[in-house]
Amino acid sequence: MKICHISTVHNVIDDRIFYKECKFLKKEGYDVFFIVENPNNKTIEGINIIGLKNYNSRLQRVIFGSIEAFRKALKTKSDLYHFHDPELMFTGVLLKLAGKKVIYDVHEDLPKQVLYKDWIKYKFVRKTLSAIINVFEQFCCLFYDGIVAATEDIAKKFSKRKTIILKNFPVKSMIEKTHSPSIKKEKNIIIYVGGLSKIRGIKEIIQAMEHVNINCELWLIGKFENEVYYEECKNLPSWKRVKYLGFKKLDEVYGYIKLADIGLAILYPLKNYLTSLPVKAFEYMAFGKPIIMSDFKYWKEIFSECALFVDPYNPKQISEKINYLIENKAIREKLGGNGKELIRNKYSWEKEEIKLFEFYGSILNTMEI
Repeated sequence: MKICHISTVHNVIDDRIFYKECKFLKKEGYDVFFIVENPNNKTIEGINIIGLKNYNSRLQRVIFGSIEAFRKALKTKSDLYHFHDPELMFTGVLLKLAGKKVIYDVHEDLPKQVLYKDWIKYKFVRKTLSAIINVFEQFCCLFYDGIVAATEDIAKKFSKRKTIILKNFPVKSMIEKTHSPSIKKEKNIIIYVGGLSKIRGIKEIIQAMEHVNINCELWLIGKFENEVYYEECKNLPSWKRVKYLGFKKLDEVYGYIKLADIGLAILYPLKNYLTSLPVKAFEYMAFGKPIIMSDFKYWKEIFSECALFVDPYNPKQISEKINYLIENKAIREKLGGNGKELIRNKYSWEKEEIKLFEFYGSILNTMEI
């Protein structure tokens, strides 16, 4: 059977879509297509990549990218269409009206996200847009055959009858095969993996390095949200203690985490983060690394056995927790060991993927390939 995944926002080697969902479906015998921004069509590890154009603006991508994605999706003649971006909600409706089976994969709570978008200047505009998006999302979801939610909090918004929760846990089999990069490690490594933006506390992390043990270095892996914020961070006095490694493929990211000593997940207390499950935290745990995290109530409940918690706006407090872990090897090993055990027994993608297989089966009315 043919399955078509669609994204106009994510990249071709997206952690959740490509490495977890598409590769799992391929392994289970499905013929998998992934429509995504890419210069050309090609096959990667058995996944049929169908390239979309790189549009110059967000508006062009939303309008013309969605039209292009719809046309190319129909050409695959797939049995089921699984899309991943809110900007494709209307495309999903069109696919359903064309008689197709359609799943909406909700990675983030968009109505909450919009409330904190800096490119929308006025607060009342953000609130109004958030409300409109919420109504539109609920309307579109009446058409879809299924909803895949990344967290329990997101799932609450949708019909229980056609929604499953598919958490973004690390792929244990990939973790076990990870090789560290050939870098000579001379200092204790503090690592952050993910989007490099203001609301993810990057500036505070860098500022914290001013007060951290001199035998430590901060590694940043990811892409800065814009050039202005990148320059702002580079001009901080403690940038000299930062190694910026840029965007990396998932298998490379795992190699760097394996080398590190402490992982960071210090996000601002925004509504869409307070009940999120940051994949980076689970990846740190998979490699037995202790974590320093924002002191959200929900995070304290989930990660209490493997993390220390801080005020995300307080660089001095962040530095104190880093120094505490660096100076106390036994605590580092205990927290890291607890995290590794939780991944082994509870928080791996291998325990999640069967849900997707069964969900597809219920929608396609077959449990056999």
